[in-house]
Amino acid sequence: MLILLAFIIVFHITSAALLFISTIDNAWWVGDNFSTDVWRVCSTNTSTCMAITDQFREYQSIQAVQATMILSTIFCCVGFLVFILQLFRLKQGERFVLTSIIQLLSCLCVMIAASIYTDRHEELHKSHEYSIEVSEGQYGYSFVLAWIAFAFTLISGVMYLVLRKRK
Repeated sequence: MLILLAFIIVFHITSAALLFISTIDNAWWVGDNFSTDVWRVCSTNTSTCMAITDQFREYQSIQAVQATMILSTIFCCVGFLVFILQLFRLKQGERFVLTSIIQLLSCLCVMIAASIYTDRHEELHKSHEYSIEVSEGQYGYSFVLAWIAFAFTLISGVMYLVLRKRK
């Protein structure tokens, strides 16, 4: 039982780490001389970064991605705290339903963020407000980590739903 508990805790912490990295790191869309995320655009040639503000035409889409990624990370962290509390509060044989619901909400938020970015990436990167040309690029590792975090949070949400407290 302790091995299973350790695996669940490590899996949950890994999910949270993936969410933190994909939310913070500047690699959602990358090219030869730039990298961009949902917060800023950086030129690798001049080592300068420019914040994405409301002057951009697709700023509402970027704000939706920002908000749902932050919510996803918060839900994942809160889910971990609730799991630890439920370890001590649940009676034997009960399921970790509250933890599962919170983790599935985290899964839903990261799915929404990555889906919006996937759908709107052409409009996001063809904006004339950028100081450098960012339309010629590809998805970066932060974007991929967001989708991996989606899978991890989905699996852990289902795992908590199935898991029963034992002695």
